Order: sequence, then C-alpha cells, then structure tokens
Amino acid sequence: MPLPAPSWRTLTFILLGTPCVVWAQAPSGDSASLETVTVIGEATASGDRPAPAFAGGQVAAGARVGTWGQRDAADIPFNVIGFTAELIENQQAETLADVLINDASVQSGFGYGNYAEKFQIRGFDLDGEDIAYGGVYGVLPRQVVATNIAERVELFKGANAFANGVSPSGSGVGGAINIEPKRAPDEPLTQLTTGVTDSGYVESGLELGRRFGDQNQFGVRASIERGRGDRAIDDEERRATSAVVGLDYRSERGRASLDIGHQSHTVNGGRSVVHLGGGLTRVPDAPSASTNYAPEWANTELKTNFAMLRGEYDVADSWTAYAAVGGNNTRESGMYGSPTVNAADGSSTIGQMEVPYRAESIGGQAGVRGAFDTGAVSHQVDLGYSSIYRTTRSAYEMVLFTPSATNIYQPVDVPLQAPDWSDGDMSNPNLRSRTRNNGVSLSDTLGFLDDRLLLTLGARYQEVEVTNYDYDGNFDSRFSDTRLSPVYGVVVKPTDSLSLYANHIEALQPGDTAPTTAVNAGQNIGLIEAKQSEIGAKIDLGNLGGSVSLFEIEQPNAFLDAETGIYGYYGEQRNRGVELSVYGEPLDGLRLLSSAMWIDPELTRTDDGTHQGNNAVGVPGYRVVLGGEWDIPQAPGWTLSGRAVRNGSQYLDAANQLEVDAWTRWDVGVRYAMPLNTNTLTLRANVENLTDENYWASATGGYLTQGEPRTVKLSAALDF
Repeated sequence: MPLPAPSWRTLTFILLGTPCVVWAQAPSGDSASLETVTVIGEATASGDRPAPAFAGGQVAAGARVGTWGQRDAADIPFNVIGFTAELIENQQAETLADVLINDASVQSGFGYGNYAEKFQIRGFDLDGEDIAYGGVYGVLPRQVVATNIAERVELFKGANAFANGVSPSGSGVGGAINIEPKRAPDEPLTQLTTGVTDSGYVESGLELGRRFGDQNQFGVRASIERGRGDRAIDDEERRATSAVVGLDYRSERGRASLDIGHQSHTVNGGRSVVHLGGGLTRVPDAPSASTNYAPEWANTELKTNFAMLRGEYDVADSWTAYAAVGGNNTRESGMYGSPTVNAADGSSTIGQMEVPYRAESIGGQAGVRGAFDTGAVSHQVDLGYSSIYRTTRSAYEMVLFTPSATNIYQPVDVPLQAPDWSDGDMSNPNLRSRTRNNGVSLSDTLGFLDDRLLLTLGARYQEVEVTNYDYDGNFDSRFSDTRLSPVYGVVVKPTDSLSLYANHIEALQPGDTAPTTAVNAGQNIGLIEAKQSEIGAKIDLGNLGGSVSLFEIEQPNAFLDAETGIYGYYGEQRNRGVELSVYGEPLDGLRLLSSAMWIDPELTRTDDGTHQGNNAVGVPGYRVVLGGEWDIPQAPGWTLSGRAVRNGSQYLDAANQLEVDAWTRWDVGVRYAMPLNTNTLTLRANVENLTDENYWASATGGYLTQGEPRTVKLSAALDF
C-alpha cells in the first residue's frame, strides 16, 4: 500500500530465528511502497536462545547459567564454555566423555564397578545423575549420554549452588555440565550418516529438521542413531540406540518446545575399573591397552525414556516469564565383575555382583527475568525457582566369600558363580531412596558506566530432603536441611574485547550420616557447604578468544573426632588452580582449541593430621590439551586435525604412597567435504590414541580406569 512521503520500510532482522522489526526512513518522494528486507544480524545469548558459535565454529563463548538462562561469557562473572554440534560431528564424539576431553579442567573415568561416565571438574567429582538438559536436572540418562541429542555441550567451571541448585545426587562442587537440545534450523535439514571402526563397530544415523508456517514459527527436529559391534578392547561388544524428537514454536513474544527421547546401551564383556588390594607399594603398570581383564559374563543393559516441556513469554518489552518441566524413567540391570590386584605380578581376584536398578525423576524450573534502569544504573533481575524429585529402587546378589582368581596381564575366563550374599527383591526391587531438592533464587546485576562495570548480587534459599529405606523398603533414615547460599560477582570491561571478573559462590551437598561407632550415630550432620573464590579475565578479539582464571575451592570433609567421639565436618580439602584456554580462528582455515589447568588439591585438615598437606586422591597436578584444525589451501575441501592430551601424575591413596604415572595421548584426523550437485558428502577419519599408549586414565574415586586402545573411526555424512 503506498504511503505519503516521507515513508518508511521495514527491516526485519532474523536473530537466530527470532524476528524483530525496525523502521527506517525511505527516500523522499510522493510515495513509496512498503517492502520487507531480510537481514541476517549478529545475536547474543538470551533466555532460551544459545550464544552463537565463536569464530571457527567449534565452541561458543557462552552457556546456560541456571535460572539465568543463556548468557554470553563476557557478561557474567563465571568461567563457561559451550562445545558445538559441529565439533561433535567432526571429532566423531559418541558420548559426553569424548566431547569433554577437549577441556583441560575435566578428567573422566568410569563409575565404581560399572560403565557409567564419571567426571571430575576442578578436582571434584560430577556424577552422571547430575547433568542437566536445557538447564533442568532429572531428565537425562544417568550413566552414559549419547551426543546425537546435543546442540551444545556446555561446561560451567566452579561451584554452582546459586546457579543450578543442589543436584540430584549432590555432586558437582567443581562444576556443572548442561546439554542444550537440538532445534530445527531455518533451512531444511536432511542428513544421513554411517560409520565404522577398525574393530567392527558399525553405526548409522538420521538427522531431520523442518520449519513450517508462514513465518517458520513451527519446527520439528529428529535425531536417530544406532550402533552395534565389537570395540577395540578384546571381546567387548556394545549396542546403542539414541533417538530424540524436538518440537518447537516461536512467535514475536512467545517460545515453547517439547523434547521426547529414548536411549539404550548394552555392554557385553565390558572392561570395568581396577581396584588395588592392601600391601601393594606401587601402582602396577597398565596392561596392554586392548587387554580385557573383565570376565566374559560381565554385562549391563541401560534404558531411559525422557521428556521435557518448556516455554518463555515476553510479558513486556524487557520482562520474560519462563517455565520448564521434565523427567525420566530409567531401567538398568547389570552383572558386574571388577578385578582387585593383590600382587605386583598382576595376580587378582574378581568380585561378582548383580544389580537391578530403577529410577524415576521429575525436575522443573520457573521464574521471571527483567531489565530496568534507575537513573544511570541498569538492572538485570532474575527471580527463579527450581526443583528435582527422584526415587530409586535396587537390590543385589553377590559373591562375597570365594572370589575367582585371575591376572590383569594374563586374564583367565573365570566362571559365573552362585551368589552367597543378597538383599532385596531382584525381580521387583524395593524403594531405596527419595530425594527432594527445592530452591528459590533472587539476583540483580547492576550496570554502571554504560555497563562497563557489572555487579552481581544474589542468593538462593535451598531445601534438601533425602529419605533412605532398607532393601526391604522399610524406612531407614531421613535428612532434611535448608541453607541460604549467597553469590557475589563483578565484571569490569576496560575495552570492548576484554572482561575482568571475580566471584564468590558456594556449592551444597546432602550431608553425611554418622557411623555406628560415633556418639551421634545415625545422625545426619547437615549440608556440606563448599566455598569458591575466583578471579579471571576473558578476551574476545573477534576471531580469537580465550580466558585465564585463578580459583580456590574449599570443601569440608567429615571424620570421627578421636577425643569426643562425635562425627562432624572437621576436615577440609582445598583445591587451588590456574586455568588457561584459547579458541577461535586466528587465520583463515586455522582453528585452535586448547586449554591447560594446574591445580594443588591439598588436604588442609585431616583426622589427627595423618595426611595433612597431602594431595587429594585422583586429582592430577596438571592437564594440558592442545588441539587444532587446518584447511589445506592447496586442496580445497580437505582438513587436517590433531589433539594432544597430557595428564599429570595423581595419587590413588590419601597417604600419597601409590602414584599413578602421567600420560600423553595423541589423536589425529582428516576430513573431506565433497560437493555433489546441490548436496555435500563429508568423509571423516579419526584415530584416537594414535600410539596405542597403555595408561591408567584416572584414579578418580580411588580406583583405576584404563585408557582406551587405539581406535580408528571412519564415517560418511550426506547432506541433502
């Protein structure tokens, strides 16, 4: 429709799929036609919208920070980073551990006797139960998480009780992990993938993404992946299925999504962890990387169905209300057998335990975020609520008195024995625990000097309730406590490319229960409250980014006081460290992703001072990851990649007499993007542990997890 001069035209900016309208004056004249011009603009993280990928496409300088939602790293007083789906595809990363090896602050290993991926961030454990999905606890599978469901794998480094609340199992003192769901892109997506390893593991996958509606407001994203075959470890066979469907809707003011997924993993003859018996004076050398010292009958089957519904609505121009709810249903069964080494020649005994496990969880969050000014001071306010409710059921049968004999260097096929110890109903396990965690947080980020100075003040009121039952389902004990956890943070931006920050934040864990030998036997001694102080700097040069941080985390430990006989938090572990990271594309076709951490994990207070001043168990003194990619100029479409991981030595015992050697692992890769008319075929080849190094990857948990042998991965992905 013609408009009288001067007229206006609309410029519609698409900011990561969120339209906004800006009016611009048209040239003068009698009339002008109203026309729409679509411009692709740069966006920042906000609410449920992830930060854009940084130069090079491997990482995003931003992540979800609890009820705050997605935030750019430069604007928050915390150390965060997000690994992109592009990195996951190019590295052929199958699980979370394959992704997080790219960050020096994270060490991974197996769970106690099973195949669960267990992480350590800044020297403190993070269990699989405590990984969030879109910021919500209690949704994802608890042992192994496949990466095909992830648009981003986000890492929050440091204590995070204010940001995320108390996790389901209470771990995560040193950091948190969040997975962002995939969403349908604006352009149609159809991708077929197939892959194979040199040991014969074959997998295939399908990615579909479509948007519908006159403004592309409706989206569907589906990801399905299946794999089966032998692994590089001798006689270990795995099967995996992962499927997720994401539906989303976006309008000018509202956004909503629904994610429904299923994951299953089966491991037959799986190599587990290694324990050390008493009397050994040194850690035995790691066997050949492909040696399988687990019995043939060792197996596990893991199945989880999960779903999450979330929404946001802009109730005013600067105010957004949000809510999310999700949950899972987990069914696990396993026959586990881990060796205990009793002599320097590798002589071992194999335990045997069968465990059925059931769990149901439901988690949620809700709140409101807003921005306003008071004079020259800006405010970003968030009032949020988060919760998690989880029940677990289990039973067990085990061989206690006559463990089988073997040797980790020359394993024998030990027979399956009749159990001689059991508890609970194996066919229908009874209730073992109920966990309820609820928290309300309030924060305000005050901006001064045109937001060059940002001061964050906040607090979370947290309620934790844990009820335990015996294997017959009868009430055993109950713990309930509340705590107010503060957060203080400051960001200073002396230039557009540099952010200086500092924070003080805490972590909360459910408390310990006094043993029967204590005066206060059976009493839960209250929440464990760890405290973190951190300073750092972040740089963003457009094509090159990075950070440096110095941190200190103090975590109380409990033991029995020899004089009073009371069990309490008299001990302490103090982790002090320095972190460095560099990422981006400093030169066209050259991409970097490197990091390093040096840490002093000191036991500052111990029982009778016996181990005071020693290093904490399972924390390496340093870890360095050097990674990069290079697009060969003389060969368009060809890319070379490489990564070196160096892990420092660590101790297996608090006395620091059993030292695990440092190790180095080399990974290399090559890929070729081949244009096929309007389609693209991408061929990838990656070799992990190129030199087939034999090494103990970690002593996390006080036991040994061996590194994977050399593995060659080949894949092809067709986009059309």
